[in-house]
Amino acid sequence: MKGQSYLILAFIFALVIAIFAVINVDPVQVNYLFGSGEAPLILVILISVLLGGLATASAGALRYYRLKKENSRLKSEASSSDSFSEENGDVSEEKEAAPEEESSSSKVT
Repeated sequence: MKGQSYLILAFIFALVIAIFAVINVDPVQVNYLFGSGEAPLILVILISVLLGGLATASAGALRYYRLKKENSRLKSEASSSDSFSEENGDVSEEKEAAPEEESSSSKVT
């Protein structure tokens, strides 16, 4: 359901941007770092939106892959920890039994 609402909101946003761009078709002066030129405002709006979307998607993809890498690293650490505890299973049973003995002795005193 979350994915559907995201898709619907993205579609509505794209529709609003498209309508806004179509309304503004007059040529405008665009200043670049190395010069200036004239371009239709519709192109300036659409290119700006596309570049903003690419920047946002790039940042999201970078975060996604970092989290995915960390998740796989933590899973491998957890599985190696599980295999270690299975090999030394009787040690963990002794650790669990020790607090029970302490609690029963504290009740006596």
